[in-house]
Amino acid sequence: MANRKIVVALGGNAILSSDPSAKAQQEALVETAKHLVKLIKNGDDLIITHGNGPQVGNLLLQHLAADSEKNPAFPLDSLVAMTEGSIGFWLQNALQNALLDEGIEKDVASVVTQVVVDKNDPAFVNLSKPIGPFYSEEEAKVEAEKSGATFKEDAGRGWRKVVASPKPVDIKEIETIRTLLNAGQVVVAAGGGGIPVIKEDNGHLAGVEAVIDKDFASQRLAELVEADLFIVLTGVDYVFVNYNKPDQAKLEHVNVAQLEEYIKQDQFAPGSMLPKVEAAIAFVNGRPEGKAVITSLENLGALIESESGTIIEKG
Repeated sequence: MANRKIVVALGGNAILSSDPSAKAQQEALVETAKHLVKLIKNGDDLIITHGNGPQVGNLLLQHLAADSEKNPAFPLDSLVAMTEGSIGFWLQNALQNALLDEGIEKDVASVVTQVVVDKNDPAFVNLSKPIGPFYSEEEAKVEAEKSGATFKEDAGRGWRKVVASPKPVDIKEIETIRTLLNAGQVVVAAGGGGIPVIKEDNGHLAGVEAVIDKDFASQRLAELVEADLFIVLTGVDYVFVNYNKPDQAKLEHVNVAQLEEYIKQDQFAPGSMLPKVEAAIAFVNGRPEGKAVITSLENLGALIESESGTIIEKG
């Protein structure tokens, strides 16, 4: 079935391996693009989202290393925008070349995307998302006094700055994204969960120091463009229950009620598979006629051919 509207959320492993150089990340995306083009060849309309966790962390370190009165480090919202731009460029370049190699005439456009969050989201009180370098307790106290930031101890590895991780409410550029999609273009949008902005009392949007979960931002985007299919890419072909145990079982076709039962059993690891499953559930709950899929990049061909992967439906 072609001509579907598909949102594909790329996992971090589709961009960054162990080498954080621009060249290595561009090379990784050349391989990624070869897999994504299979969907375009199938006649599907594509929006691609991507993570930026390692990239924004590296950029933050570079800014902190050069931070001075004459050359001050940028705030987090600007760093997210910068990585949206750089990864967007790498991805659209790789896709354009892959399309050319396949003889497909299509334009690829990246949209620097502002994602609106609620300024009253409890996440702004309960700061939970660690970013940037590790500090000793003493260093963290000095940094906290200097910048007013909050630092927390991170799993015995040292102290790190923590920021809010609010839920996405709306996507400011949604009409632009829809227009590009309806014109038959491939769109790269909401990179790294999008740039977090809040609506001020006068209606203006203002960037905030926060990180939006990329899977939830991708799910919100998929809902707003009324996607037929929301594909969340990860490192495995299927979601498993009893993972790495003798009775490990892969999930092929599953509904929301079954997944919610598995969540109650703590089957999915927080911070890795759990947000992907929760985003898939939220998508099919919000768009019951749509389907969500969790699978690997390498399995996209098999997904087109035989619906391989974990397929999630409402009922």
